[in-house]
Amino acid sequence: MAPRVMERDDQPKAGKATPPKTKRAPAKPYTRPRGGAAKPVADLVPQIGRAAFRRFGFVQSSVVTRWPEIVGETHARVCAPESIRFPPGEKSDGILQLVVIPAHATIIQHVIPEIVERVNRFFGYKAVVRVKLRQGAVTPPPDTRRTAPPSLKPIPMELGDSLRDIGDPELRQVLESLARSLGTDE
Repeated sequence: MAPRVMERDDQPKAGKATPPKTKRAPAKPYTRPRGGAAKPVADLVPQIGRAAFRRFGFVQSSVVTRWPEIVGETHARVCAPESIRFPPGEKSDGILQLVVIPAHATIIQHVIPEIVERVNRFFGYKAVVRVKLRQGAVTPPPDTRRTAPPSLKPIPMELGDSLRDIGDPELRQVLESLARSLGTDE
């Protein structure tokens, strides 16, 4: 086959036919498939986790996520729920399996009746009758209570005396911070 001879401006020589240029149809705008608006991931996680929690013996995933509320911060730092096993075909009279830090196992053994009572109160019926302890590592729950550092700005003298008479410490703290912000001339 003979090479094509191109003219100086890179156009084929006269006499040779060039293929016609085809026009493209304008692109269609993207339309979302039907199914409603996008859901936040936080709404989907409980549904996704529900099957995994049930597989490991939890009827409600909230027992794990709300454990510090159920038993208290002190006990939640040293023990964590592992599973709840119910008799076949029933959803009551179960056995709660707890993982406990080895050094605290004896203490937790003494508060088992309190833990059973609190878990049953959380469920609203007699869900747990026994607790089995297993010694192991427990990851403490994240500290949810954070306090703001105290302000170093002094309270104006004319407001300081009236704030000392307030009995509620939380209300007093809020009013003091408001007084500090009002006392600045910025």
